[in-house]
Amino acid sequence: MGQQLSVLATGSARRDARRAPGKRYPTPFHFFLAARRDPLAMLRWGLAEFGDIARIESWPLMVHLLYHPEHIKHVLQDNNRNYWKGNLIGRVKPLIGEGLFTSEGDFWRRQRRLAQPAFHRQRIESFASIMCRAGERMLDGWEETAATTRPFDLMEEMSRVTLSIVGMALFGIDLIGAAAGVGHAMLTALQFMSEEAFSLFPSVLLIPAPRNLRFLRARRQLDRVVLGIIEGRRRDAAGANDLLSMMMEARDADSGEGMSNRQLRDEVMTFILAGHETTAVTLAWACLLLDQHPDAARRLRAEITSVLAGRQPTLADLPHLQLTRRVVDETLRLYPPVPVISREAFAADEIGGYVIPAKTGVMLTPYVTHRHPALWEDPERFDPDRFTPERSAVRPRFAYFPFGGGPRLCIGNEFALMEAQILLAMIVQRYYVESVPEHAVTHEIRVTLRPRQPMQMRLRPV
Repeated sequence: MGQQLSVLATGSARRDARRAPGKRYPTPFHFFLAARRDPLAMLRWGLAEFGDIARIESWPLMVHLLYHPEHIKHVLQDNNRNYWKGNLIGRVKPLIGEGLFTSEGDFWRRQRRLAQPAFHRQRIESFASIMCRAGERMLDGWEETAATTRPFDLMEEMSRVTLSIVGMALFGIDLIGAAAGVGHAMLTALQFMSEEAFSLFPSVLLIPAPRNLRFLRARRQLDRVVLGIIEGRRRDAAGANDLLSMMMEARDADSGEGMSNRQLRDEVMTFILAGHETTAVTLAWACLLLDQHPDAARRLRAEITSVLAGRQPTLADLPHLQLTRRVVDETLRLYPPVPVISREAFAADEIGGYVIPAKTGVMLTPYVTHRHPALWEDPERFDPDRFTPERSAVRPRFAYFPFGGGPRLCIGNEFALMEAQILLAMIVQRYYVESVPEHAVTHEIRVTLRPRQPMQMRLRPV
């Protein structure tokens, strides 16, 4: 499984620790230009060229790319307090503020404690019926499209249904029906955030450039919807039984205080973004992979027919839809929604015998580690049976980490996995989702790992 590891958890480095192998760019401009041109190729190049740790630098910037499960575990779990999310993550704060994804330190720990009860497993399981109802509405709406055989954008459809579900789970409101344009506003904001992540200098939003104005309009629209719902709930919370109501009721054990409207807004915006976008891209990629691998699709359809016998899935069915879950897991391996996790070291550290200087960045790359040839046999091949209990048991914990890990493991991972399993089963039960040969689909980083082009597909009833 690769080189022997010497990982310390002390937040310090020995004097004899070596500099990691890597590449120096002439200027930061060259560094950002290479990253922006094809960030995924750059990340894969690091492993192929230098091994489990690669250094990229251009003064004053230095980033270490970490690929080995033990290195990832060190940063996310064993020595996590030495690593914060860094300035790069701060570039998404104009959209989601100080939510769980971006906040740090004691403030993050307080927010996590307040939000955690809303994501208790039993609470998440109560949303299964919401997911089924939204899936049924979507599939009924596909009947006309299937009859005409005209192509449609699968990614757009997945975004609509998952946005509807997250709105109902968060607020008890269908964001698609009650707030026209929310989906478009979120996509506009996502595009802006993606461009910010790969630009040399962050945008100054006070400058009335066209892209700044588009982003600000989108953010205002999202704020109107979210803050309007929060303020309405403050006035009348009678009968509310959703994630927002639980977060509003939560109180800090030490101070007795709850979340302010602004804190609620930031958490809700984070959950809307993460809660619909990540599952939407997972479902879109899963449908494409199944179309490209008909044997796996036949096995999946046989399982769904046997377990469901033509009815909607229920929560009790999910443990029996084992191949369905493995298809979701394998899709998350090949197309992790968040392909890069960045951190910055507070103090000097040592990983694998190499020094990580203070105030330098580290990047953990699910997209590349999930394809690490020392960890995965024939890693580019779609094989859901990698995730049988027997094969999963012999893999290192952080060989697979689509939701991160350690204390900052994604709080909504159970919600996302349940949603993906239910919706995928419902789609496969009723339709063949087939590629349009003249419309090739590639992928790119746009905050999440999204299709670069519209994912044009055709429907055929089962």
